[in-house]
Amino acid sequence: MGRHLVITDAVRRHDPASRTFASDNYAGVHPEVLEAIALANGGHQVSYGDDVYTEAVRGVFRRHFGEQAEVFPVFNGTAANVVSLRSMCAHWEAVVCPETAHINTDEGGAPEVTGRLKLLTVPTPDGKLTPDLIDRQAWGFGDVHHAQPRAVSISNTTELGTVYTPAEIKAVCDHAHELGMVVHLDGSRITNAAAALDVPLRALTTDAGVDVVSFGGTKIGLLLGEAVVVLNPEASRGLPYLRKTSMQLASKMRFVSVQFEALLGGDLWLRNARQANAMARRLADAVRDLPGVSVPRPVEANAVFAVLPVDVADRLRKRFRFYNWKEQMGGGVVEVRWMCAFDTTEADVDAFAAALAEELRAS
Repeated sequence: MGRHLVITDAVRRHDPASRTFASDNYAGVHPEVLEAIALANGGHQVSYGDDVYTEAVRGVFRRHFGEQAEVFPVFNGTAANVVSLRSMCAHWEAVVCPETAHINTDEGGAPEVTGRLKLLTVPTPDGKLTPDLIDRQAWGFGDVHHAQPRAVSISNTTELGTVYTPAEIKAVCDHAHELGMVVHLDGSRITNAAAALDVPLRALTTDAGVDVVSFGGTKIGLLLGEAVVVLNPEASRGLPYLRKTSMQLASKMRFVSVQFEALLGGDLWLRNARQANAMARRLADAVRDLPGVSVPRPVEANAVFAVLPVDVADRLRKRFRFYNWKEQMGGGVVEVRWMCAFDTTEADVDAFAAALAEELRAS
């Protein structure tokens, strides 16, 4: 049968050619993912994850992470992190993480409020934990007055745009396991990390000793959906029940699962991540030599951090939306973060750099 004309009362309310540098979450849905959702539509399928698409995507994840991997699709990244950590920790236990960790700074207290977890934070120069840094908070075992350190949580890429290598993750995992702890990886941008290092996904997870992964989908082209991926079943308990009590069990899960099949069944994840990363490098190269601009952090994946005059940033933001990272720097400057997405183009980057140069000249 041919395609039918789709008639809807909805109207387009934005310019589809408009792109910004605020967040890779601002990007739309990759066309191949939209096509997959359409393929999964029509007819009836069993709800709550007992459908053929969710069964198929389990095999897709196992090809990337190993036959032991169990996957639990959820709606969003905060849920993936909180449900993961709840399954790894009892209520008297704690999570060691960097001060900059998303679970500490950008999830509205969800780990504490919903997960009832104590976060033990560590200052880091680059967003990364090391065995020595873990030891700053991994103590007090057996002390009834001290929250018991149970999990180490790292992010790859980190919130500062840096990337853990497989060796760095293995060092974290080996040390945590020696302490009797388990390791969670916030992988909202793990595809960008793997693409940056040109390694398979399992090199940063399974092979390095990670126990549970929050696998990101929306930042790399999905409509909605992240996934909790359990790599070590001994490190996680009750996830099917926790997902339900956390209101993260999708009734029409086939439409979440089929997106991951589109993303991971072939090389879409890698193509998307390489594009975003390449555009970040292009952006950094285009702006780092402009007078009044510095790029103080390494550009290792799809994030660019820059320092520029406050007034320039404010005017530029009216043309291309982005966020400040550090506002209280003094001297009339601010550190900003520019994110590139899978749909960022060379023309987008060049137009943004040209606009920045124009605003600098006007200051």
